[in-house]
Amino acid sequence: CVQLWNPVAAHGSWGIVLELEGVQRRFTRLIDEVGTLPYSRRLEILNLTTLAERRIRGDLIETFKAASGLTEYGANIFSFGRSGENLVSKSRCYKGSTKVKNLQRSFLPERVIPYWNKLPSEVKNSVSVLSFKIRLEDFKKRSIINSMRNDSHFWEVSGEVLSRI
Repeated sequence: CVQLWNPVAAHGSWGIVLELEGVQRRFTRLIDEVGTLPYSRRLEILNLTTLAERRIRGDLIETFKAASGLTEYGANIFSFGRSGENLVSKSRCYKGSTKVKNLQRSFLPERVIPYWNKLPSEVKNSVSVLSFKIRLEDFKKRSIINSMRNDSHFWEVSGEVLSRI
């Protein structure tokens, strides 16, 4: 279950993100034979990702479900561009206060935009949730192998979290 609101890993909210990450970090210390290793190595051995990365992945899965009509909710929370694939911000035309705009960035329709729009069409146009998850993971692996860095993909938040711990 993905929450409609989550803290965005950005300036000003890292304290919340790192506090949540600390729960998983402390728990992995309790596991025999890996508890003394650095957190990044524990995650690798246990085949886990950071909670921040997992939340973004969950956001992408929920976005796929809503965009594909696989859920009874969410049909009207996303706005798509002319291509029908890329998300556009509903709040970019909003003339309200900066505080409201900053708050809106923490809600699913806004926080998922930069990650969704960087996905290739083959991932976005999957025929099922399972195929979306598989293609998403394959895209991540291919991109890491091909050293596609600095493109603001969802998995890069893990590196940022680990650098702040």
